[in-house]
Amino acid sequence: MSRFLDPPKPKELLPADQIDKEYKSMRLKVFLGAFIGYAGFYLVRKNFSMAIPALAPLGFAKTELGVVLSMNAIAYALSKFLMGSVSDRSNARKFLPLGLVLTALSMCFMIVPIQWIGAEHKALAIIVMAVLNFLVGWFNGMGWPPCGRVMTHWFSVSERGTMMSIWNCAHNVGGALVGPMATYGAAWFGSWFYGTHHEMYFLIGTFVFPAAVALFVALLAYILLRDTPQSCGLPSVEAWRNDYPKNYSAKSEQTLSAKEIFFQHVLNNKFLWFIALSNAFVYMVRYGCLDWAPTILTEKGIDLKSAGWAYFAYEFAAIPGTLLCGWLSDKLFHGRRALPTMLFMALVALFIVLYWAFIDNLTVVIIALIGIGFFIYGPVMLIGVQALDLAPKNAAGTAAGFTGFFGYFFGTAILANVVIGAVAQAAGWNWTFLLLLGACALSIVFMGLTYKGESAPMKK
Repeated sequence: MSRFLDPPKPKELLPADQIDKEYKSMRLKVFLGAFIGYAGFYLVRKNFSMAIPALAPLGFAKTELGVVLSMNAIAYALSKFLMGSVSDRSNARKFLPLGLVLTALSMCFMIVPIQWIGAEHKALAIIVMAVLNFLVGWFNGMGWPPCGRVMTHWFSVSERGTMMSIWNCAHNVGGALVGPMATYGAAWFGSWFYGTHHEMYFLIGTFVFPAAVALFVALLAYILLRDTPQSCGLPSVEAWRNDYPKNYSAKSEQTLSAKEIFFQHVLNNKFLWFIALSNAFVYMVRYGCLDWAPTILTEKGIDLKSAGWAYFAYEFAAIPGTLLCGWLSDKLFHGRRALPTMLFMALVALFIVLYWAFIDNLTVVIIALIGIGFFIYGPVMLIGVQALDLAPKNAAGTAAGFTGFFGYFFGTAILANVVIGAVAQAAGWNWTFLLLLGACALSIVFMGLTYKGESAPMKK
């Protein structure tokens, strides 16, 4: 397997008169491959949560299904960090499609414990579902690191914020397609497999159809992606654009061992620790607002349909907000990521106050959720970019995976899901809003500690 995934060796440089044209062409292909490939991972990411309403009538309890659901987030958090190290020492052109294929296959097999084991053997069915959903989360963790690798090798620091913000919209595109695919997949293909057993149609729409599409996407990603410019007979992007960051050296183009990556460039980098801690609180706000919005609103007497639209508005606002944040970090802040992140988190806090103060007014709540969604996803994206900036290119996947682990494990699974849920149950929603405002403040504090370290990201 290691030889299969080994990075390709550098090729002899193309003639000078061909380099510019080839570089522009290959950058477009690589970007499309990374965008389409990453969107594909979101087609087979959290499908199990959509299946829960259809599983309850089959005899499965919500508490049992909640355990299965949690396996995905835990596995993803661990994988994004650990598989990031493998990605830094692998060919991104093979690594990303391999992860997507394995994710799709794991998702397909989810029909086994539901259809063939069933609630009659509930304990075994739940265990198998949990293992499969863990695998889905683990293999999903193979999506971000290779994308981070190719983006750092094909796009330089001064343009990376803008390009990463555009690429980051891939998860909104992929996530938005899951609902329609589940609906139309069940309608188009359900009767082929289950005849008149309509209660089983969701298995095709939720699991099999998205997995089949993801396999096709994996093929497209393999066709479009390339690992590094050097593997295509091109110079480094820094040399091509004459755009060198202050931490650049020729060694940044070499493949490092896992020990070198972890102990020389990640775990001993105090700025990565600061942004990882900041990321935990950013994710606490992101999912604390997103995951609990339908519950808060329905408890306040707002109907579920209206709550669903508020949820949609939150996600849809992410796209322009992410693009604006990336553009500002490149053009206005000249490659600095800390300042726009701090600014956007301060604005998130203002909209949380608005959300809290007018919780009974649906119109104001939707405006507040749009504001939170607009401003929160910029920092989510930009912290990943900052991790890439603060580490050498050959440790980019591990650095981004490290900050992502803090975001998903501590920020989401522990703070946003467990802590906020417990506080809401014990003390009420007012205290959860105070927690969210505290998280905004702490994210700004930890991000502020990185400002000096990136205050001059480019060589003069």
